[in-house]
Amino acid sequence: MFAVVRTGGKQYRVAAGDKIVVEKLAGEAGDTVRLDDVLLAGEGAELRSTDGLTVSAEIIAQAKADKVVVFKKRRRHNYRRKKGHRQQHTILRIVAIGDQKADKPRKAAKGEKPAPDTAEGQPTAVNSQVADSVAETAPVAEAPKKAKARKPAAEAPAAAEARVQEPLKIEGAESEQVDAPAPAKKKASPKKPASDKNA
Repeated sequence: MFAVVRTGGKQYRVAAGDKIVVEKLAGEAGDTVRLDDVLLAGEGAELRSTDGLTVSAEIIAQAKADKVVVFKKRRRHNYRRKKGHRQQHTILRIVAIGDQKADKPRKAAKGEKPAPDTAEGQPTAVNSQVADSVAETAPVAEAPKKAKARKPAAEAPAAAEARVQEPLKIEGAESEQVDAPAPAKKKASPKKPASDKNA
């Protein structure tokens, strides 16, 4: 079942188990919030009545958006103002739509990949900040990294010298061109002062 709810002047299409980012709502992480302004609800292609229908959601975190820099300037008047702003957001997990609750995700068996967050296999529309804040609230233990075997540094120059570049053939050109660095110039010996012939 899905529903379209309005909060913070914006509309969101939600289903049980989805995560959404909305404008700041009162409450702390773990609190339950009811969204009463349901505009549309349905199951597949069939629509249902929204009379008395509410959407229950759990607050995952209170977060802030990326910084927006507001810079004002009036040229030739020595007027410059710079301000930064971070909009406050609330990250919600939809618990239930009406009386239909979200299914608890089952644990993956050995050798089986974990299922994605949504039933259709598409990731939810959550910005990168949501993923960061969710990761902060539930840290995951990192697996130890394996050290990669490094190749000796002495092999790289020898391999470059061993390769000989073939001439580059260009249509319409009379001679062949080679993409190779120009030969090094010999250092000029210091000039001898000119001897006085008339003296």
